[in-house]
Amino acid sequence: MKWYLAAGFLLASTVAVAAQQLPDLGSLIPPGQGSAAGRVIQLIALLTVLSVAPGLLIMVTSFTRFIVALSFLRSGLGLQSTPANLVLISLALFMTFYVMAPTFDRAWTSGVQPLMKNEINEEEAFGRITAPFREFMLAHVRERDLTTFEQLAAETIRPKADDKQIDLRIIIPAFMISELRRAFEIGFLIMLPFLVIDMIVATITMSMGMMMMPPTVIALPFKTLFFVLIDGWSLVTSGLIRSFL
Repeated sequence: MKWYLAAGFLLASTVAVAAQQLPDLGSLIPPGQGSAAGRVIQLIALLTVLSVAPGLLIMVTSFTRFIVALSFLRSGLGLQSTPANLVLISLALFMTFYVMAPTFDRAWTSGVQPLMKNEINEEEAFGRITAPFREFMLAHVRERDLTTFEQLAAETIRPKADDKQIDLRIIIPAFMISELRRAFEIGFLIMLPFLVIDMIVATITMSMGMMMMPPTVIALPFKTLFFVLIDGWSLVTSGLIRSFL
C-alpha cells in the first residue's frame, strides 16, 4: 500500500513540475499582426508548403522533362536497374538546379529576402516569389495546352478579358502536360538508335538459326558500347539542358 501511495505522489509531483515548465503559447507564436489563431494558421500553412515542396519542384520546374527522358534512356539501353533510380533522380535534380538557377535567384532576391526582413507582407511576397516561375512556365508551355485548361477552368479562375495574369491553377497543369509531351518526344528520339540495334541483332540471330538465344542478351553489350563511344551521357544531358535555353 505504501508503494502505491509513493508512486502516486511521485506522479502527481512530476505532472505539477511539467505544468509549471510549459511555455506560454504566445512565446511559441512569432510576433506579427493578427490574432494568435491567425498566426497559428500561418505556421500550419508554412509547414504544409514545406511538406509538399518536392511536388512543387516537379510541377513548376524542368525536372519532369529530365527524369522522363532519362527513364527512356535507361529503357532504351535495356538496363532495368542501372543506373539506379537514386542516380537518375540526383542527376535530374542537379540539371534542374542548373537550368532554374536564374529563376530561383530572382525569387529569392525579390520575394524571400524582403519577407525575411519584414519589408513586405506575405501576400506581396507570394506574388513576387511566383512571378519568376510564372514567366518560366509561360515561356515553355504550349499555347494549345494553355487554351485547353483555360476552357476547362471554372468561371472563378478563368481569365477575363481585362486580366493581365493567368491563374497558376491553369498554368501549372498546362505546363506539366506540355513537359510530358516534350519528354516523350525526346524519349522517342533517344530510343530510336537502340531500336535499330535491336532489330539488326534480331535479324542476324534469326538468320543464324539461334532461336533459343534472346536477341536482347546479345544486343545489350553492343548498345552499351555504342552509347559509350558516342559519349552519350554528355550528348543527352547537354541536349536536355539546351532544350530550355
